[in-house]
Amino acid sequence: MQNSSSSSIVETKYWHTLEDGRVQCDVCPRFCKLHEGQQGLCFVRANQGGRIVMTSYGRSSGFVIDPIEKKPLNHFLPGSGVLSFGTAGCNLACKYCQNWDMSKARDMDRLMDQASPEQLAEAARQVGARSLAYTYNDPVIFLEYAIDTAKEARKRGVKNVAVTAGYITPEPRAEFFAHMDAANIDLKSFDEKFYYKLCGGHLQPVLDTIEYVAKETDCWLELTTLLIPGHNDSPTEIERMCQWLLEHAGPDVPLHFTAFHPDFKMIDVPPTPPETLSQAREIALKQGLRFVYTGNVHDEGGESTYCSHCGHKLIGRDWFTLTHWELDHGHCPKCGTALPGVFEDKPGDWGARRLPIRIAAA
Repeated sequence: MQNSSSSSIVETKYWHTLEDGRVQCDVCPRFCKLHEGQQGLCFVRANQGGRIVMTSYGRSSGFVIDPIEKKPLNHFLPGSGVLSFGTAGCNLACKYCQNWDMSKARDMDRLMDQASPEQLAEAARQVGARSLAYTYNDPVIFLEYAIDTAKEARKRGVKNVAVTAGYITPEPRAEFFAHMDAANIDLKSFDEKFYYKLCGGHLQPVLDTIEYVAKETDCWLELTTLLIPGHNDSPTEIERMCQWLLEHAGPDVPLHFTAFHPDFKMIDVPPTPPETLSQAREIALKQGLRFVYTGNVHDEGGESTYCSHCGHKLIGRDWFTLTHWELDHGHCPKCGTALPGVFEDKPGDWGARRLPIRIAAA
């Protein structure tokens, strides 16, 4: 790995050579088997010289300071700003991708901004962002760049956030999440056919990642499910999913149900009705999950955080703006119950701003 250069091509370590001479990439469960010069489905990992290299190291589609609630993370430094960036490509092929212009990009010229890990971490520190987010496309495919940046961020007291689909194999998974302080994993559905037909992947590796992060790491975990009308929004599927989460991730992992908007190859599907989100939230709460949220709609009741013991409102939210704060050193002021998550005595004051920034090249 590299820690100072913003060169776009670096060698990786999760791969092996097959008997027929091809090289297999072992970062994700796709296990792309590549001849010389071929790229994996992600577009940014390729066979060059009989080894797997990453071709987008140090290059990004842009740098933006977002509210942490946009990731979405509701129990991790609420109100703070997070310096967010991604590269190009993705290791899934979701037909409804909301960031398809980046995740499906084959043209590296889209990656106009460059920054070394040191420059990214220092920029976050200087602008007062409490964390760096590896997002927009999946950080699994730019794992080396993300890990090197995370190391530099921690040196400067900046935390690290992964926004990912969790489609990664065990060995790189352990290395990746060891450097993350928080993660939002996109659980796209609880149905294997959905993953295969609409995402070009499989469900079980994602479940394995969720359980691993929840049980084996110190990384704060939240989950998101985008509810798509007629595809993954049935009460039966939501109930089964919540039962699995309760058993394998625990009742305190926040779950966000967010609204679908027609995009990419699924423009013929209508937007998610707000009542579908509210119904899903009620199902999850009845199953025993303690912190369930709605997103991509105006629903302050479904966006706010309540004490799991007495029901007292602890954090109010209106989209990405905090409207209420009543935490006492991370505890409910009424009954003293601790609120799971990562909190400071006062919330951040970043608000709902989205601020693009430029990072000067070295």
